[in-house]
Amino acid sequence: MFPTVPDQHKNGTPLVPNGLGVLYVLFAIVYLFLLYFFGIGRSSAFGDISAPLTLAVCILFGGFMGLLDDWMDLKWRYKAFMPLIAALPLIYFAKHMLVRTSITLPFIGVLQFGEWYFYLIIPLIVMIVTNTINMLGGFNGLESVCPAIVLLGLMGISALAAPSYYLLMIGPIIFWLILGALNLRGKIFVGNSGSFAIGMTIASFAIIADVKLGLLISLVPYIFNSSLILLMVFFTRKKALITFKDNKLESDHKRSLVTLITYRRPLTERQIVTIVSIIVAAFTLLAFIYSFISIIILG
Repeated sequence: MFPTVPDQHKNGTPLVPNGLGVLYVLFAIVYLFLLYFFGIGRSSAFGDISAPLTLAVCILFGGFMGLLDDWMDLKWRYKAFMPLIAALPLIYFAKHMLVRTSITLPFIGVLQFGEWYFYLIIPLIVMIVTNTINMLGGFNGLESVCPAIVLLGLMGISALAAPSYYLLMIGPIIFWLILGALNLRGKIFVGNSGSFAIGMTIASFAIIADVKLGLLISLVPYIFNSSLILLMVFFTRKKALITFKDNKLESDHKRSLVTLITYRRPLTERQIVTIVSIIVAAFTLLAFIYSFISIIILG
């Protein structure tokens, strides 16, 4: 049913079904439409604005963008800016639901963006989050487990700040965790349809639930990885590469987070995924702790 691709990091390069992230897209959309049908997350006080429908539209576009990439191998200049289309429903939602246009940063204080938040910050969040999450992948479990960690952390922060919004993600995160378990075992690949959809999910949920700071802290490893890759390509014109030998992976350069971890240090695929997941989990936990202190203790 699904096309198969070789698993480059397994002996014998076995063929694995690819693109199963589209199942996540379908499940998430059905779940969110059911929430809308039962009146959850819908506010008639602001013109019948619906958080479930807004999130569903964004996830659908993320999955569609991923499918295009799987079929056509989109160039990065297109992948970088296509997510901006999905920012439109989020801008409409944020303006009509009176979402905060400021962010409080540690040691800096409150940054007030005003109208710039709708037309600059939201598009930047969507574009950066979607692409940085898509850039950290290529190993069984890496593109599914790490985003799940971030999303679970944001759900926890949302439960502290806006308890009604975390309900939006209960069904989708359970289904994604099932796909993640299969992906971790090397049974499936979620493909670009999955990585773009989950990236769009994280960006959209953070804007809808207003957990921007938690998102920023959680994504530090992703932003570091993308920045390192882009800087190396810009200055050296070389991409991050990794060699596979004797069931272990190793690199002779430092052009990404993964090559930094495996620099002259042979590791198995599972070890690499575990190390990156721990790093992501540490920053996500830091985001949750900071949010807990800000919301519960300091008010």
